[in-house]
Amino acid sequence: MKQNKYQVMNFIRHIIDEDLAIGKYDNIHTRFPPEPNGYLHIGHAKSICLNFGIAKDYNGKCNLRFDDTNPVNENSNFIESIKNDIKWLGFTWSGDIKYTSNYFDQIYKYAIELINKGLAYVDELTIEEIKEYRGVWSKPGVNSPYRNRSIKENIFLFDKMKKGYFKEGKACLRAKIDMSSNFILMRDPVLYRIKFFKHHQTSDDWCIYPMYDFAHCISDALEGITHSLCTLEFLDNRRLYEWILKHISISTIYPSQYEYSRLNLEYSVTSKRKLSQLVNKKYVEGWDDPRMPTISGLRRRGYTPASICEFCHRIGVTKQQNIIEMSLLESCVRDELNRNAPRAMAVLDPIQIIIQNLPLNYEKIIVMKNHPNMPEMGTREVVFSNTIWIDKADFREQYIKNYKRLILGKEVRLRNACIIRCDYITKDKEGNIICIYCTCDLNTLSKNVIDKSYKNNGIIHWISKAHAQPAEFRLYNRLFNIPNPSSEKNFLANINPNSLEIKHGYVEQSIKNAKANKPYQFEREGYFCADSVYSNQSHLVFNRIVSLRDSYEKLSSKSF
Repeated sequence: MKQNKYQVMNFIRHIIDEDLAIGKYDNIHTRFPPEPNGYLHIGHAKSICLNFGIAKDYNGKCNLRFDDTNPVNENSNFIESIKNDIKWLGFTWSGDIKYTSNYFDQIYKYAIELINKGLAYVDELTIEEIKEYRGVWSKPGVNSPYRNRSIKENIFLFDKMKKGYFKEGKACLRAKIDMSSNFILMRDPVLYRIKFFKHHQTSDDWCIYPMYDFAHCISDALEGITHSLCTLEFLDNRRLYEWILKHISISTIYPSQYEYSRLNLEYSVTSKRKLSQLVNKKYVEGWDDPRMPTISGLRRRGYTPASICEFCHRIGVTKQQNIIEMSLLESCVRDELNRNAPRAMAVLDPIQIIIQNLPLNYEKIIVMKNHPNMPEMGTREVVFSNTIWIDKADFREQYIKNYKRLILGKEVRLRNACIIRCDYITKDKEGNIICIYCTCDLNTLSKNVIDKSYKNNGIIHWISKAHAQPAEFRLYNRLFNIPNPSSEKNFLANINPNSLEIKHGYVEQSIKNAKANKPYQFEREGYFCADSVYSNQSHLVFNRIVSLRDSYEKLSSKSF
């Protein structure tokens, strides 16, 4: 078996190893079967890494198959977004893209076979009545009055369904299994229902569509899937999966279904239905809003494929249901960007400083490293002048314990430039600071290593006013106020009203042409990237990917 960076043994890999050892399968074939009714989210990333990763490690195959059995909420836009997300994460599917709709003719024939075997019937109960007749797990269900129709009558009625003679909801095809089963799912589950809706692949060819449980196992078998991996909510469905394959004459090696825990992330929802509500009710800008846990949203925010794959690797594959801390996901991207993101300076909440003992037209080019530990990233030139911007959070009039930044009457080091001392400030009528006037220690100009005799209160970043590039900064916070919004009846009531904070400031001139999604560490501020939708050369917009670990960001958020 080929090793890769993200390979880790889990119960599924142990099962595969045993299957290969006993000769159950000659090769491994998995599949990733999303329904194209929304964008993929972080939970799908776990499934992608698992299914495609296993196929790669065992020199097998992994199909991309769209489960397009419900045309009402499906469209080609979702299909394209899913394909792009998989490619962006670094995976490639085997052969051509598959669609469950490719097998509609065959699936229909298997439905006819079940009818002919007396194992399926056309039911005319309403959806509500079917649910009522099934009852509860503690007592048997009640047979439908249509359950004992003859095979001939069921064939005739199913054909009428196919030709559109029934209205939606007036008839369906159900499997005849066991209305007294302890598993409600096995109490004559629905196999086909009527949908008068144009299908994105088959157009108006069909007005009856197979249910997921009926189509999925047949599609797996037709494609030669060996290990059908799904999340734990499909545990009971495995009984129906196996029952269907056992009772149809499909000539193939039967796939085996195995379940693992789904990925639940703090302060997020990973239900497509709930994500759709966020989009449709305009709580977010769209499926790719950087606050969304969709792969597109994470990509736009600035997350990298490697960081998401690393996250999926760290959480592992188990059967234990839990909620993963958001900090783990943030740690993965932070660790990668700390190694690979070039540094730059940005001022998000600017206040002006004038250095009085430097000439008005003073300018000096300072060469700065793009990364302190990676010389191969090179250097950049930054202009230092007598008038600069610093962040408002980097100045206080009064001394505060452990506040190692600029204080009235005290000194501070400007990153790679010099030491300055605050002499006095000017304010407007409302008491807001207009300008800070400082004096520069000329002996420290552009000296990166300061003699120990120079005692200062810390190091702050800055931007030359004459060379500053205006920029908008979008600070994305958690979308919900509580760790588990999905547990609430009205999850929308827990949306964080401060999930997006917009600031207007400046960045250094070296990144005026920043490319979309290219990450930077804005020193002492966090990791940012240019937004792929709003940012352009005339209006720079940067998304905060994640904050820094150190105390600066926490400190700057406090009120003094």
